[in-house]
Amino acid sequence: MSRGWRRLQAAAVSGSVAEGLMLTALPLVAVTITTDPREVSLVNVVGQSPWLLLSLFAGVLIDRVRRSSVLVAAYAVQACAALVLAVAGASGWLSLPLLLVVAFVVTSAQVLGDGASGALVPEVVPGHRLAAANTRLMLIDRGVVQFVVPPAAGVLVGVALGAPAWVAVVAAVVAAVVVRGLRSTPATPSEHHPVRDIAEGLRYLVRTRLLLSITVAVALGSFASSAAMSMFVLYAYEVLHVGAVGYGVLLTCMAVGWVASSFVVSRVVDRLGYAWSMRLAQVGMVVTMALIAVLPPWAWAIGVVVFAESAIVMVWNVCSQSSRQRFTPPGLLGRVLTSHRALAWGLTPLGALTGGLVAAGLGQRAVWLVGAVVQVGALVTAWIGLSPRAFREAELAAEGRRAAAVG
Repeated sequence: MSRGWRRLQAAAVSGSVAEGLMLTALPLVAVTITTDPREVSLVNVVGQSPWLLLSLFAGVLIDRVRRSSVLVAAYAVQACAALVLAVAGASGWLSLPLLLVVAFVVTSAQVLGDGASGALVPEVVPGHRLAAANTRLMLIDRGVVQFVVPPAAGVLVGVALGAPAWVAVVAAVVAAVVVRGLRSTPATPSEHHPVRDIAEGLRYLVRTRLLLSITVAVALGSFASSAAMSMFVLYAYEVLHVGAVGYGVLLTCMAVGWVASSFVVSRVVDRLGYAWSMRLAQVGMVVTMALIAVLPPWAWAIGVVVFAESAIVMVWNVCSQSSRQRFTPPGLLGRVLTSHRALAWGLTPLGALTGGLVAAGLGQRAVWLVGAVVQVGALVTAWIGLSPRAFREAELAAEGRRAAAVG
């Protein structure tokens, strides 16, 4: 592998430590301020809104500015947000409005960083290695790093509310320094208005049937997952009766599932193909959400289920990201990746708000039941739109574009 790929992995490790600490600490700090489900869900609603509000503009930036520079800026913003939370925790200035602002800024940095990182992968990795490279980055982001980070964040919050943020500041700065040494392709100049550039990326995504089907399935799945995860900390406290460390352990179970799945994803996809891998992953997501809704409040059993759910999601995510990278022209990749996130993850704030309202009115278990019902819609979409024939047609179209470019 190239030096650029090694740097991208190293930056991903350090940046994901910072991001994982902040995303784990924010709900833990929130429940020290309020236990009202609606107020706790606001942290997730506001924190996830940049995926809807900023993704499209981020895509233009990623395609028009050197992508390594965009990634450096993302880590710098993340460091600033962590510093604000750290200072507030140390000085006793913590409040719900402050948490909302920090959550918004952290996710804004994530929007830029994830888009730039995803667009950089095809620059530093050959095409036949995309699935393996995406598996590695996802393993770093949600597996190896979050295996350590969630319980560590729980322990650090117990020491001092701002302690995780201080560590996050250092990790984000290290990631920015590493990325500065990564050489990426110079940006392509554009004389078009940014709105026209955004429209070009959206048009390509919407008119490519296979990519649109993936986006619709992810949108429904994101709504369901956001509703459930926005209440997961209260579910852990009030239903399972585990504290901050127990909540961190449950998140670690998710990370372990992610790690375990990473060792077999390539073999699963090679054996089943993209179409059947993605279809069966959707079946698994419906089943695991329904199980959490109906199982007794046994923490160990929920740990097993979230382990399985995370392993299944890993398979889906690798196929989803690799499909966009395989079937999108390089000059459009930043806008297509972020357009997908805007459309697919734009429902996450509504999902988080729905989770809070359902939990307040019907209880914590009802949130997971609603999520399972919505996930069925994602399953139907995947089953219809992600057939083996659809992938063959997309592959032929991509080969035609490459041949035309060479000619």
